[in-house]
Amino acid sequence: MMPINDEFYMSLALDMAERAQGQTGINPVVGAVVVKDGAVVGIGTHLRRGTAHAEVHALNMAGAAAENSTVYVSLEPCSHYGITPPCSQRLIEEKVQRVVVACEDPNPSVAGQGIEMLRKSGIEVEVGVLRERALKLNRKFNKYITTRLPYVTLKTASTLDGKIASKSGDSKWISNEAAREIVHTLRHQHQAILVGAGTVIADDPQLTTRLSVPGLSPTRIIVDSTLRIPDHSKVLTDGLAPTMMLTTTRASENRIAALRDRGIEVIVCGDGPQVDLELAMRLLGQREIASILVEGGGKINGAMLEQRLVDEIMLFLAPKLIGGLGSPGSFVFTGYERMRDSVVLTDMEVEQIGDNICIKGRPIYSV
Repeated sequence: MMPINDEFYMSLALDMAERAQGQTGINPVVGAVVVKDGAVVGIGTHLRRGTAHAEVHALNMAGAAAENSTVYVSLEPCSHYGITPPCSQRLIEEKVQRVVVACEDPNPSVAGQGIEMLRKSGIEVEVGVLRERALKLNRKFNKYITTRLPYVTLKTASTLDGKIASKSGDSKWISNEAAREIVHTLRHQHQAILVGAGTVIADDPQLTTRLSVPGLSPTRIIVDSTLRIPDHSKVLTDGLAPTMMLTTTRASENRIAALRDRGIEVIVCGDGPQVDLELAMRLLGQREIASILVEGGGKINGAMLEQRLVDEIMLFLAPKLIGGLGSPGSFVFTGYERMRDSVVLTDMEVEQIGDNICIKGRPIYSV
């Protein structure tokens, strides 16, 4: 049993924030809890970009009980006027006594100013309660707001011998049903999903979120240097989610125009022969794509890794051995000459999911 203390109430705020992953766009997920005389009198979470922040929902629920209360918030209250008014000002107006903050906001428009505003008004502020959990929860936002580049999660599923399909191309199914449900949850939690043209041609996937309850489907991003995927591909015809095409000047102007006429956004990323993925990430960031789930084949996976564009890797391992000299692997790229130059995963988490193993970690690039 967890004792009732600052960590207890901050954990509640973080739990609420976590449930909103995927629905706040480029905004962070934030939870807030108002406590007065030993009782929770208000709770709130930020639900959607452009709507009230977590503190506002919690204070509205608390009403008059907010005066002389303690407010727990998983991210520093904002101090500037954006789409919504500053939360720090609202906390001051409600005459709260104490504010406990998990971590500072890396947004240059805030960056400590919210905390300073509260302290100058006489409110006691404590910072750093469950900081690491809060930072991890908003890792996508933290990268995007400081670099304007999307946070990239690479997911792949393979057999124990590192194969993502048989030598005939059969890949259904390597992972088990429970693992696939987790992958659909990941789709819900990312703004976009990225695959290569080869995946679309081979599997004709929908690339949507399919769960036992309704979920949010990400924008579909197809890397296709010549725009060769067929016109009947589901990503071009089903209308279930927006689709973007990343291509090069090798694609014909007529083909680009035809796709744009169908409502497909086509982004030219370099002169080829392959899509300039680094440029693509910058252009997607400019279009407010803050998080991307890569579910490509070995070539896309390898290219993203080789160009150091991956922030997090999730590898699902199935207890199967398939062999085959022609069977594709999880990562196809030039590779390194020495073991000490290899990409190493840190901050690793290992979880058993039925008969599958999920290995999650952050890649460290040594060369």
